[in-house]
Amino acid sequence: MRRYPALLINTADIELWPGGLLRARSNADARALARARWVVRRKRDGQYLAAATAHGLLPLVPHLMREPGIEEALDALDDALSGTRRAHAPDDLLPLSGLQARLEELGIDAESYEDDTGLVLEAEPARLSLAGFDRYRRPLWLQHGAAQGWQRMQQHAAREGVVLEAISGYRSHDYQLGIFERKRSRGLEVADILQVNAAPGYSEHHGGRALDISAPGEPPAEESFEATPAFAWLQQHAGTHGFQMSYPRGNPHGIIYEPWHWCWRR
Repeated sequence: MRRYPALLINTADIELWPGGLLRARSNADARALARARWVVRRKRDGQYLAAATAHGLLPLVPHLMREPGIEEALDALDDALSGTRRAHAPDDLLPLSGLQARLEELGIDAESYEDDTGLVLEAEPARLSLAGFDRYRRPLWLQHGAAQGWQRMQQHAAREGVVLEAISGYRSHDYQLGIFERKRSRGLEVADILQVNAAPGYSEHHGGRALDISAPGEPPAEESFEATPAFAWLQQHAGTHGFQMSYPRGNPHGIIYEPWHWCWRR
């Protein structure tokens, strides 16, 4: 079985994925990804930009060096390939740059939003650990401590006959912006979207500490999860592993009840 680093290296515009975890979208991608030690991936739309192989960097798009943030990403790639740890410590966070303008484009006043909700901006980690795979066999990325906590909690539940399934973990600011863009394209108003989704930059998922949890046969992110043995088990044991439910009924943030959303707070 192919081995790969259990690490995602994060920059403002680009992610560096370990080889072997991403699915090819074309025959050309398949050939490149089959040889890749690392894959350079644009965060905004998931476009594969380059593959780092044993023989060097293989561009997958024209004009690779014109990509925003590519130099920062390639510096981080050089550190990963050389084995040096000077780029980022495990708990380093990316700067919160550019978010203000993007919120203004949505008509969201950051100061008023924070006053109204009590939410704070969540910086993205510079490195994330592989915490296993979610229900859909996608890699589950979390901050290092949260990844360890999730794995211990999932194993503890399994020993007691309870299956916990991850639905999603880390999400970038760009991912959250995409949620808003897709919902607005369907005719929803920003105020309505904010009832069920935190504003871009304010989701706990950005920090790599939160994950959505479900159980086999349960629909994802539905209130019905509270009636499952898995939810009952979490209420009793999640705190032992450092996890808390972020949005109970009547929470002060004005977010709907989310029995599936748990955040690691140690």
